[in-house]
Amino acid sequence: MHRILFICGSLNQTTMMHQIALQLGASSECHFAPYYLDGVLRKAAEHGWLDFTIAGGNFQRQTRGYLQANDLSIDERGEGYDYDLVVTCNDNFVQNNIRHKRIVLVQEGMTEPEDWKYHLVRTFGLPRYIGNTATAGLSDAYEAFFVASEGYRDLFIRKGVRPEKIRVTGIPNFDNCAEAQNNDFPHKHYVLAATSDTRETFKYENRRKFIEHCVRIADGRQLIFKLHPNEKVDRAVREINQYAPGALVFPTGNTNAMIANCDVLITRFSTVVYVGIALGKEVYSEFDVKELYRLAPIQNDGTSARLIATQIRTMLEKTVNTRVSRFAEKFTM
Repeated sequence: MHRILFICGSLNQTTMMHQIALQLGASSECHFAPYYLDGVLRKAAEHGWLDFTIAGGNFQRQTRGYLQANDLSIDERGEGYDYDLVVTCNDNFVQNNIRHKRIVLVQEGMTEPEDWKYHLVRTFGLPRYIGNTATAGLSDAYEAFFVASEGYRDLFIRKGVRPEKIRVTGIPNFDNCAEAQNNDFPHKHYVLAATSDTRETFKYENRRKFIEHCVRIADGRQLIFKLHPNEKVDRAVREINQYAPGALVFPTGNTNAMIANCDVLITRFSTVVYVGIALGKEVYSEFDVKELYRLAPIQNDGTSARLIATQIRTMLEKTVNTRVSRFAEKFTM
C-alpha cells in the first residue's frame, strides 16, 4: 500500500485534495497536512503575521475544521510518516521535508495576472511566493502537473513549464458546474457580484468603484453581493449599503448555487467566473473575457479527481514494477 501526503491550503484546495484521496480508495494510505512553511516564514506564520495567507488565519481554521469534520488523518507538517508521494495545490513554496520526495501538483484554479511582482520574480529570481498564483507551476519540483484545460496547458508552457510534465485532466470543484443548477437558493434572475479578498491580502482595490460598476451593470435589476470567505464582513457590508442601497449581501452560502440562479455574474479576479462561463451566464471580469473562455476548465461530469487518481496510481505502480524488475535482474545475472 502506498502512503501519500496531501498538503492542503484554502478550503477549495483542501476539498480538491480530499476528492482525489477518495478516488485512490483502499490502494493508498492518505494523510493530510494543513499548509505549512519553514524557516523565517514559519516563525512569521506562528506570530500571526501571515494570517492573510493559507498559512494562517481563517484559511487554517477552515481547513482544520473540514479535516476534523470528515475524520481525515491529520499529519502536522507531514512529519509523521515516510511518504511515497506528496500531492499539493501550491508549489510557490516547496517545504524542506518534501524536497526529495516524489511530488505531483494540482492546479487550484485561476492564476493571477502577470503583474510587476511576477516579472520581478522572473527577472531577478526572487521567491516565487511573491508572484502568488501567477507563478504557479514554476518550481519544476514535481513529476506531473494536473491542469484545468488545454488553454491553461498552453499558458503554463508559455511561462516555462515543461510540456512533458503537464496533464490535462480538469480540476475538482470546477469540472461539473451543471450540478449547481439543482439548488434551493431562493432568489432568481438577478445580477450577482462576487467580491475578492484583495484588500485582506494587502493588494489595492477601489471597492467603491467596483460597487458602482456593479450598480451600473445591474441597471435597476436586483443586485446581490456574495462576499469572499476571507473578507472583513462588517466593512464590506457597510460599503455596499452605502454605495448600492437595496442590494442583498451574503457573507456565506453556496456561491455556485448563486451563480446558477443569476442572469449576470460580475467578478474581478475570481475563479468562480469559470462557473458562470460553464453555465452560459453573461460574465464580467477584469481579465479578458475571450481569454477566459479559452482557459475555462473542461467540464467532464466531475471526473477530474478520478482521472488524477488514476494517473497517480499508474505512476506509483510503474515505480514498483521497475524496482521489482531491477531486483530480479540482480539475482538472474
